[in-house]
Amino acid sequence: MFKWLFRKKEKPSKEIDVYAPVSGKVLSLEEVPDPVFSEKMMGDGMAIEPSDGNVVAPFDGDIIQIFPTKHAVGIKAANGAEILIHIGLDTVSMKGEGFERHVSQGDKVKKGDLLVTFDLNLIREKANFTITPVILTNGDMIENIAKKGIDIVSAGEDVLLTVTVK
Repeated sequence: MFKWLFRKKEKPSKEIDVYAPVSGKVLSLEEVPDPVFSEKMMGDGMAIEPSDGNVVAPFDGDIIQIFPTKHAVGIKAANGAEILIHIGLDTVSMKGEGFERHVSQGDKVKKGDLLVTFDLNLIREKANFTITPVILTNGDMIENIAKKGIDIVSAGEDVLLTVTVK
């Protein structure tokens, strides 16, 4: 009768697949022409040269940050891994022009949900680089990052990284 009282709560898995948040060509962080990313000052991860202007949730999680300039979004997985998706380089100077957000801080999202859309050509014109780093920002909690050896990814369909937390 009271079995529900004694049920153990399931803990989230320590491992999570991070799907590509944008479609395009995969690059290592070392290939990103910005030392903040290439020298992993913000954390480890991968980067993608986008082929379209859609950013989707790389896993089920919570939006923990969306920059006022809409060029970057932070999302936290159930296992505690935190990912920053930074659309383009030097895009903060665009002050939100060419970006449209589809989520707000505190929103719960499912893998593949649309987070941000952006004008790829406008970024090329005003910021030079469309390269989109995908960074694990809480490296102190991360036990392992398995980077997938894939060259071209489709947003929400291809696994970019598998992340294990401590």
